[in-house]
Amino acid sequence: MIRFESDYSEGAHQSILDLLLETNMEQTSGYGVDYHCENAREYIKGYCQDDSLDVHFLVGGTQANTTVIASILKPYQGVISANTGHINVHETGAIEATGHRVISLHSDDGKLTANQVREAYDSHWNDATHEHMVQPGMVYISHPTENGTIYSKKELEEISKVCQNLKLPLFMDGARMGYGLMADGNDLTLPEISRLCDVFYIGGTKVGALFGEAIVIRNENLKKDFRYNIKQRGGMLAKGRLLGIQFEALFRDGLYFEISKNAIKTAMMIRDAFREKGIDFLYDSPTNQQFPILTHQQIEKLSEDYSFQHWAGVDEERSAVRFCTSWTTDEANVRRLVKDINKL
Repeated sequence: MIRFESDYSEGAHQSILDLLLETNMEQTSGYGVDYHCENAREYIKGYCQDDSLDVHFLVGGTQANTTVIASILKPYQGVISANTGHINVHETGAIEATGHRVISLHSDDGKLTANQVREAYDSHWNDATHEHMVQPGMVYISHPTENGTIYSKKELEEISKVCQNLKLPLFMDGARMGYGLMADGNDLTLPEISRLCDVFYIGGTKVGALFGEAIVIRNENLKKDFRYNIKQRGGMLAKGRLLGIQFEALFRDGLYFEISKNAIKTAMMIRDAFREKGIDFLYDSPTNQQFPILTHQQIEKLSEDYSFQHWAGVDEERSAVRFCTSWTTDEANVRRLVKDINKL
């Protein structure tokens, strides 16, 4: 069985394993204050072109999302998100478990717009009973989105401007950020993301690391006591250097960006094969997640040799499925899949 259902099926890039082995018997300080974490922080700040940033390393995406969101919101506030956002559909109520509501807004493609944020904010404050309602306290977006779509520089600038005007911190989930940055048509860079977001994170788990996400905080008001929040949420890893070493390997010479290209290349091979068969897609994704709409017979046929994810029913005859590539997807396996797509 050749697996295309996720982008975290394999372990880690060899450079990470080599550095972990090389440093295995070193004695360092714990809890992320060792020199490997410091090196990784400096590398990331360099790529963001901002020495004022705070960088923290956590183990996983849900942990990063809950820690950041709970640290920002007041007890009576909620977080605005697309209804398809990861925090709304794939985190088992983790945000709600912190005592905060996800204020979900409809999205056809996984993205929010500046107008939606403004309308949600105005709708709350224009309601005479707003004190009886959950107050919008921040905005959550992801790049790429859960649907594989990406924000343009113009779209992010518009959202950022609205958030600044409304004093709503803007948080970007970057679990697949490498794949967004390397996607065809992407015009966002790390320095621009850093400038336009109050806080974001760079995903490692899905982009070459064994595990780990790097939270980057620009907003000075959000930096204070953030490590207390990490500890309270169970995110302060005693052997913190295991996180730092991985990001050290990924960012010391641009490895993070280089390996992300493979996911895009192989995903485009899959996309082109389905398109050539005249098969439609649920979303127009330029990233490593592709969502072809297949008949149930086609799904059954491909399922004999390939593992992929059912995404959504379309009609009685067809469903959308997800094929997901990664930094380590074998091109030979993709060529085999392309041949089988051609036979459908």
